[in-house]
Amino acid sequence: MATPVYLSGNAGSGKTAISLSLALKLKEKGYSVSYFKPQGFQQLPSKREDDDLHLMKKALSLNVPGETISPVLLTPSYLSSNSTVESNELLEKLDAAFQELSANSDLLLIEGSITPFIGSCYFMDDYSLSRRWNAAMVQIIKADDDFELDNTLIYKKYAELSGVSLLGCIFNNVSPEQWEITQTLYKSMIENTPVMGIMPRRPEISTPTVHEFYKDLGGEVLAAGEHMNRKVENVVIGTMTVESALRHLRRSAKKAVITGGDRSDMALTALETSTSVIILTGGLYPDVKVLSRAEEKEVPVILVHYDTYTTVENLQHVYRSIHPDNKEAFDILRKDTEAYLDLTPVYNYIQDNSSK
Repeated sequence: MATPVYLSGNAGSGKTAISLSLALKLKEKGYSVSYFKPQGFQQLPSKREDDDLHLMKKALSLNVPGETISPVLLTPSYLSSNSTVESNELLEKLDAAFQELSANSDLLLIEGSITPFIGSCYFMDDYSLSRRWNAAMVQIIKADDDFELDNTLIYKKYAELSGVSLLGCIFNNVSPEQWEITQTLYKSMIENTPVMGIMPRRPEISTPTVHEFYKDLGGEVLAAGEHMNRKVENVVIGTMTVESALRHLRRSAKKAVITGGDRSDMALTALETSTSVIILTGGLYPDVKVLSRAEEKEVPVILVHYDTYTTVENLQHVYRSIHPDNKEAFDILRKDTEAYLDLTPVYNYIQDNSSK
């Protein structure tokens, strides 16, 4: 029976990357590792199957159906859309998958949902499931600012009050601007729990591409569809006048510009600056000049039928998916794991459980 370790954190904290880092390192040490993502998440009903699942299946050579690795799919309306499904049914489904995945490995890495409290109405939040399966938790921290750290401390306190065993915390995806304050102030705020490491932000892994934006939004690609691998480092909302927006457009590099389909003036102006993608909202097709210029600039144009506000809301959880064949990403993770993570608490936990 596998020793379960639950990785919990907010969207964008890099739970999948850390799961992969731990899995690769533990496999090098001779451990057999399996992967479990109890709750898949879809912002939109039309979004396809979770990419994390494909990544971990291939990386760990798991010959298990995707429905077992990620048995439950949640949307923002999961209560109303599943009104005939009782929580006991879903928990039994999760228990069966947990037992199957635990059967033939030394360690089962369990990746939490987009926030630790998702699914709490059905007792499927990270803390309830961690207790249910007697899994120790590793908290993945995205400390982009002081408020994010406040979130972390509240999550940590709740875990302790809930009786969850905390193996340690990992600061992940830390930007160069936040590196020093994370090493000094933020790290010192984590009391009574080991800080297992501080992992730097790697744009090669963490920066999403236009394809990731399209995957979350859907819609129609109107121009330069062969350039969907462009990286997106910033988002600019083009609802103001061109004159007011120009400063933001010039200042933001490799950006996604979200504006109404009737704002051809904004789109054309954005195309003269460092822009990775134009996202047109409201289902309104642009002037042909926009598409012609976008093709010249090799900038994809995506048309969606949501309004601008809804489009921005739907992009809250966009993240970079690591492709299973991306050897560069795997090499970076291996090197960073060796350089920045201390996995002693995990090794000790596995050994203690195996001796029981």
